[in-house]
Amino acid sequence: MSTSYEAMHMSDGLINAPASVLFGIIAIAGLGFCAWRARGDLDEKTVPMAGLVAAFIFAVQMINFPILPGVSGHLLGGALAAILVGPYTGALCIAIVLVVQCLLFADGGVTALGANITNMALISTFAGYLVATALYRLVRARTPSLGGLGVVAFVSALCGTLCAATGFVIEYAIGGVATTSLATVATYMWGTHVLIGIGEGLITAVTVVAVSRARPDLVYLLRRREAPAKQIGVPA
Repeated sequence: MSTSYEAMHMSDGLINAPASVLFGIIAIAGLGFCAWRARGDLDEKTVPMAGLVAAFIFAVQMINFPILPGVSGHLLGGALAAILVGPYTGALCIAIVLVVQCLLFADGGVTALGANITNMALISTFAGYLVATALYRLVRARTPSLGGLGVVAFVSALCGTLCAATGFVIEYAIGGVATTSLATVATYMWGTHVLIGIGEGLITAVTVVAVSRARPDLVYLLRRREAPAKQIGVPA
């Protein structure tokens, strides 16, 4: 496996054609569902916030930080987007960023775009949001403070990153074409993404706390916790 690996962006030729098609279909279906469900989340606050989130994640993803020799990471943004604008809108924001990066900057392979969207836009976002909602219930009851919210953001981003790495491992197990063994790939992915997840968690925590301090009414997680869940499938 290459030692010049950046976070989760898969290149062309890492998985075979059937697997690429399979995860392309999963990505299209998942984004279609998100687009349908996001209609109920989009309002005068969420729409401009979604644009800002997408622009911020795009900019921050261009900045890589070293993890190990020859290995660099960057913000995935799934948990951050989910906390700020919700999991459905957040997944769409990440997907748009990935498409632009792939087509305009050759960051991630075209044939691997479906797998990249599945990992970073769908798995990372929804895993991060589920962890955030579960933890925030506990934090709000015990320590209802910005510090507690920062902890929630950090842990949810770390978990979302590791879940996305697991998605990569599953995709490689299904259709990997490299000669590297699955055990080696899994060890490498989980090991490096623990470190990437820590960086992801710190960036997410700082951003969420800053936005919550200035405009808590713009944070989707806080707004959803203050009102009963009205949509099936979104944890209350």
